[in-house]
Amino acid sequence: MPLPDCIYESESLTLDHLPELNHRHLVSSGSTNSELIAAVQAGTLDQTQMHLLTAETQSSGRGQHGRSWQSPRGNVYLSLYHPVHMPISGLLSLIIGVELAKMPVIQSLNEQLQAQGLIPIGVKWANDLGFYQLSKPSNNQVGDQSHHQFDRQSALDNPESDAQKLPFHKLAGILIEPVTQSGKLVGIVIGVGLNVKAAPKLTVQTSEGMSYQAISLQDICELLTPKAEAINLPSLRVLYQQMSKALIAAMTRFEHMALEKPTGHTYYLDSFLKQFDSMDALAGLRLRVTQDNNEAGQMVTGQACGIDTHGCLQLRQDNGKISALFTGRIDVMHQA
Repeated sequence: MPLPDCIYESESLTLDHLPELNHRHLVSSGSTNSELIAAVQAGTLDQTQMHLLTAETQSSGRGQHGRSWQSPRGNVYLSLYHPVHMPISGLLSLIIGVELAKMPVIQSLNEQLQAQGLIPIGVKWANDLGFYQLSKPSNNQVGDQSHHQFDRQSALDNPESDAQKLPFHKLAGILIEPVTQSGKLVGIVIGVGLNVKAAPKLTVQTSEGMSYQAISLQDICELLTPKAEAINLPSLRVLYQQMSKALIAAMTRFEHMALEKPTGHTYYLDSFLKQFDSMDALAGLRLRVTQDNNEAGQMVTGQACGIDTHGCLQLRQDNGKISALFTGRIDVMHQA
């Protein structure tokens, strides 16, 4: 049962609260990303303007690398089309993650999580929001940090021979897809799935080999003790507004960084890297990265040490060499 600290506003979802984004809301969509891409490519939507598509549920939601995205009701399924005039780099998904993590509801939750000695919601390279912890505590375990507080230093010191995977508690995922017409890039669609009230129950099959578990804003609220200051979880309508603003801010930030690059100035880049470091969910953890997202592929182990200026994950291996990884499946290691 939800704690009384967590309150949902009851508002109907209208289609006109974000007119500047040409917002359309659906009761159900196959995939908001797929529908938006198809509409722009078919010319149904103007490729020179932004368009927002939201849905209460998806029947064929998609995540990274073609994985399925379970879409129970009560969560946010949002896709924004944004015209672009420059190449997209690996930094964009991380910039989006940082801007989403700055949303008021996540900032409020993080303040209380940190005040109680718990791990805050962070940005996980390269496309997720959430955090790592040993296990989700039950209500009678809340307050006993030995059950859910994770000692990051222990993850650095333990050899892989005695290690197990530490699950990632995934709150939100980001999917960026290009939109082309006549072979030319005209824009991108940014899809975000945010678990608000319902966290999908992942099985071995539905997690598809990934060492993560789904968690919702409601679940995180219930990690806090009843003594915590009341947090009003926003309605889906308000979250659509906040998330859309975050995505637009991310695109503006990315464009500023791209424009300053030829000049040799790095003000926007330096500012972003500093913010990312403070929100990095992998900071200091010992990782095993499987290249090509394939168990049979090459594995690299080492300590996470941030990202480089291209958005690549930096991994300090045991021999001291730092590798820059553009892609790969991440497992965080800890001792049982």
